[in-house]
Amino acid sequence: MAVVDASRADLDIDMGALVSSLARDWKRIALVAACVTAAAFAFATLSTKHYQAETRILIETRESVFTRPDAGNDDSTILDDQGVASQVEVIGSADLLKQVARDLNLAAIPEFEASGQVSFAGRMLILLGLKSDPVELPPEDRVIKAFREKLTVYRVENSRVIVVQFSSEDPALAARVPNSIADAYIALQRSAKQQSNADATDWLEPEIADLSAKVKAAEGRVADFRSNSDLMLGNNNAALATQQLSELSSELSRVKASRAASEATASAVRRALAGGASIDALPGVLASPLIQRLRETQVQLKADIADLSATLLDNHPRIRALRSQLADLDGQIRNEARKVLEGLDTEADAARLREVELTAELNRFKAESARVGEQEVELRALEREAAAQRDLLETYLTRYREAASRKDRNYLPADARTFSRAGVPSEPYFPKVVPITAAAFVASLLVMALVTLLRELFSGRALRPAATAEPVRDVPMPAYAPGRADATFAAFPDDADEDRAPVFTKGQITVEAAAERLISRGASRAIFVSPEGDEGAATAIMVAREVADSGLRTLLLDLTSTGAASRPMLDGTSHKGITNLLCSEAQFTDIIHPDLYSDCHVIPVGTADPARAMRAVDRLPIIMDSLTTAYDIVIVECGPAEPGSLKRLASGATEVIISVIEEEDAAIASTEQNLKSVGYDKAFLVTPVGYVPPRSPTPDERSAA
Repeated sequence: MAVVDASRADLDIDMGALVSSLARDWKRIALVAACVTAAAFAFATLSTKHYQAETRILIETRESVFTRPDAGNDDSTILDDQGVASQVEVIGSADLLKQVARDLNLAAIPEFEASGQVSFAGRMLILLGLKSDPVELPPEDRVIKAFREKLTVYRVENSRVIVVQFSSEDPALAARVPNSIADAYIALQRSAKQQSNADATDWLEPEIADLSAKVKAAEGRVADFRSNSDLMLGNNNAALATQQLSELSSELSRVKASRAASEATASAVRRALAGGASIDALPGVLASPLIQRLRETQVQLKADIADLSATLLDNHPRIRALRSQLADLDGQIRNEARKVLEGLDTEADAARLREVELTAELNRFKAESARVGEQEVELRALEREAAAQRDLLETYLTRYREAASRKDRNYLPADARTFSRAGVPSEPYFPKVVPITAAAFVASLLVMALVTLLRELFSGRALRPAATAEPVRDVPMPAYAPGRADATFAAFPDDADEDRAPVFTKGQITVEAAAERLISRGASRAIFVSPEGDEGAATAIMVAREVADSGLRTLLLDLTSTGAASRPMLDGTSHKGITNLLCSEAQFTDIIHPDLYSDCHVIPVGTADPARAMRAVDRLPIIMDSLTTAYDIVIVECGPAEPGSLKRLASGATEVIISVIEEEDAAIASTEQNLKSVGYDKAFLVTPVGYVPPRSPTPDERSAA
């Protein structure tokens, strides 16, 4: 592509040079790493050792079923997540820490900076404003500040365990402080419970006194109302009027039943006597003792008569006397039955009178019961008020007795216990000599390696020019001569002489022979080099049209700097072409155009910046592969290109062709020799001189067709 030289500003990183720089400077890297490691080892060895210990506290309810005031009321709200988180804040509170600091006299220990003394380095930081002056704080605040820096209080996730960690230069102090904090916390919890219990006792005493008076007054109102309203209680704590009403109702029912029974029995006896029927089956008659004796005598007389009738006649005086006695007994029995009837009538009348009296008494008690019911409603209201006051008083008395007993016995367990006390640590947790030394060694190696690589990159020794194709350079074009142009393009007129013989010179073949050679060899690419300049581009045009006329799908790619190959085929240079594709300004469908005088397709140079296009020249092999896939043969016109720049275009079945107009031109011999030196020894020469193409239709004729 004979446009401009490729930019050599693109650079690649030479990985080999980078690795070589590491190998070259390994002594310096090792020396620096050794120095840093030694310094880290000295720092870890000489630094003040700090020891750490921890105490673990479990938040739980310490009450048991034997000491809990109400075994059914297990108030465990302090055991939820919010409660445990609150206890963590309590343990880290300033008041508790101040108490522990006073108990352990931490102000007398130098590491807590109670005196306010600052080292020289610390003083410099204070002067630079990078650190606050500890003297500005009171001694107790300085102790608490140092205390908090060494203290860590946290909750174990998903548990009710609180861990208290403390670090110190003294291992014994590191263990003593968290244990003291745990003891102070539990004592604080117990004290808080005692205070709460005392407050409850003080509050319950006057409340109980007031409730006692209220209960007494309420019960007095109940008794006064009961006596004033004559509400006497009978059995089952029921009102006497209500109980009497129930009894009268039962008695009235019994009297009614007795009256009905007497009337029924009297009616049966009366019917039996009036009809002369037997009265033996009547229950009222049979119940009479006299009638029973008379009936027994009657049965005996009948038996005697029967016995005597076996030996005596009916008119015998003895039998007649017995029958006379038997008739008298029947009369006596009927008389007694009448007396029984009279008694039954009398009993029924008495029952009837009793029923009337009971009915009147029942109505009176109904009215009394209604009055008593209304008064009972008011009485029950008074009793409910008195009962409520009494229940509340009993509850307060129970709680007061419980609180007073706990206060007297001083038993109020805290809702926490220390289940793991801190022990004196035997090994410091900081500094760890081996980890610090190893980390310093590894870090120094990495930093030195990085510094070496960056220095190599910034110096430019690890950079190399990016691999780019040798640019296609312009060569001086021969001066235009009318005779030469006529000889070159004599074949284009429509009235050309078809019988004119072609011109053959040394090693040159005609356009027709070149087309046949490409077709017979199955070439997929044909690269034309024109050492004589734009005039030689006519050869590529003629060969492309010859191949297209043979029926093959043919594409001509114009890589000249002036568009000498595509301009005669498209009548202009304003079409998008290969430079637009390389600059990503167009697609394949935008840059492929039809030849106005044949079936050949053409890709012109394009309208994009050639220098910018050359920066993407590495894409050219990919573009060539795509075009070769779509077309049977791709013909490339390179102009006066250097042979070395053809490597990106040649691949597979490729033919290299040299366009010749003046066979004596020194540029042709030089180009042929250069092609052989880079491996293109099979390149052949083609001349357009003497070529007479078949008459091609004009653009108007092609459009009409």
